[in-house]
Amino acid sequence: MSTPTLASTRKRRAIAAASLCGLAVVAIVVLAVVLSENVEYFRTVSEAVHARRSDGTSRLRMAGAVVPGTIHATADGVRFKVTDGKTIAQVSQRGDPPSLFKDGAPVVCEGHWAKSAVVFESDRILIKHGSDYEPPKVNSKAGKDATS
Repeated sequence: MSTPTLASTRKRRAIAAASLCGLAVVAIVVLAVVLSENVEYFRTVSEAVHARRSDGTSRLRMAGAVVPGTIHATADGVRFKVTDGKTIAQVSQRGDPPSLFKDGAPVVCEGHWAKSAVVFESDRILIKHGSDYEPPKVNSKAGKDATS
């Protein structure tokens, strides 16, 4: 029985290291492809309106402020307009908006452009608020105890 030479041991180690590097590269590429499929692009209202024909029905996030006086309840949600100060877009939200949703509120709408590319169909609204936000004060001594 022959003992492995120093050269053959180095060769096996080099092959093992190269194989591990190859596997790492493959794993990184697969991870990048999987994550890129789940990305929702973030755009201002002007950017979203400008690119709406080329975006088709791809999901994205559109950021702006609710235009005062444009909020109207619908059978399945709410319709309103958003602006970034330059461009205005019509949004149709399916589902209830968040409790902080109001005229002038800074919002991020998640969804896609309708096939007509005129209305942005949103299924989620995120409200932006400052770092100084505080929840409303609660009077813990008022009311009845529901456990008694």
